[in-house]
Amino acid sequence: MSSTTSGKNGTWRNWGGNVVARPAREVAPASVEELVAAVRSAAEDGLTVKAAGSGHSFTSIAATDGVLIRPQLLTGIRNIDRDAGTVTVEAGTPLKRLNMALAREGLSLTNMGDIMEQTVSGATSTGTHGTGRESASIAAQITALELVTADGSVLTCSATENADVFAAARIGLGALGIVTAITFAVEPIFLLTAREEPMPLARVLGEFDQLWAENEHFEFYWFPHTASTNTKRNNRSAGPEQPVGRLAGWFEDEFLSNGVFQAAQWVGRAVPATVPGIAKVSSRALSARSYTDIPYKVYTSPRRVRFLEMEYAVPRAAVASVLRELKQLVDRSGLRVSFPVEVRTAPADDITLSTASGRESAYVAVHMFRGTPYQSYFTAAERIFTAHEGRPHWGKIHTRDAEYFAGVYPRFGEFTALRDRLDPERRFQNGYLRRVLGA
Repeated sequence: MSSTTSGKNGTWRNWGGNVVARPAREVAPASVEELVAAVRSAAEDGLTVKAAGSGHSFTSIAATDGVLIRPQLLTGIRNIDRDAGTVTVEAGTPLKRLNMALAREGLSLTNMGDIMEQTVSGATSTGTHGTGRESASIAAQITALELVTADGSVLTCSATENADVFAAARIGLGALGIVTAITFAVEPIFLLTAREEPMPLARVLGEFDQLWAENEHFEFYWFPHTASTNTKRNNRSAGPEQPVGRLAGWFEDEFLSNGVFQAAQWVGRAVPATVPGIAKVSSRALSARSYTDIPYKVYTSPRRVRFLEMEYAVPRAAVASVLRELKQLVDRSGLRVSFPVEVRTAPADDITLSTASGRESAYVAVHMFRGTPYQSYFTAAERIFTAHEGRPHWGKIHTRDAEYFAGVYPRFGEFTALRDRLDPERRFQNGYLRRVLGA
């Protein structure tokens, strides 16, 4: 399922509805050879090229007025190597299809984000992540990838082949070339027990280090205008499987998290004064629950309520300060924030422009319901994040530029030098990359 739409006159929109592009033409290659031909013909016509996945980025990272590559025909598993513990998959494969196919083979990714509508290349190229004490983003689980570069070459990259490209291209922002296949490390499927329970914000922040240390995957949601959070701990389990019952699952995940939540958002958008009251009711409506299931059924959940999002990675040690400042901001301002703030963590990794590159990180995500004014809230939140040397998620709303990134990413120059080498004519350039990487 693609969440992007191609409208009349070839307009392209992202899932959040906040980015619109009008490409000169769209191409859906059915093979790597066809993709190479599309890149070469774009060069002959002097057009730039961008690949767009399912449009789940809130930035204009995939927008182009040149050639838009749609990867929906580049899908499926190429190879499973059980001895090496890897799976090689075509770049346009939706994460949902990958997760389901792996489960049928008795395999799983170690960690994943909280939705699975994105394509594997779109998710990894923007640094999509879940939460984990030792296990990191989806891109950090890549062991090799195939990349079509600006001159039409097809590069195979891994820790031992084109290692400098591999270091950067796992989260390549679409700036180094078009990813055509990805090899992920996988492991035999396992069970996770999820424990969800409400907890006062003060307690979560006071005990954050302990909650992080005691759980393989810890995250929490804070409801602005309240002192309440909902916490979620996922840990490996010997079983037995005890999935959420069908009725309870429908009630909690569909009715409360999508249906009632959507209605509450509509009310809040129409009458902002009702938001704090709704938030208090929402935070109380959640009761503790526990269930045990295979990984993708625990890590991911459907998101039908459309929203806009900003997320920053801050040093893990700074997370309590950041949340306290955010709470002060909401309490003191006239802001009406109807969406919870999500907090997750990741270990340091070795990917050049990963938001967790070289430092243990905590992620703080702020959201607003689509159609509500979000600028003043996001601007004020961004001031807090940047004061803590925050690094914004590449696929979520932010206002940072290359000068800022050169200050918060020690290896920023390494990435731009590689881009100069692989794409000297800026075949894969667009407005977003010009801003975040510099001209």
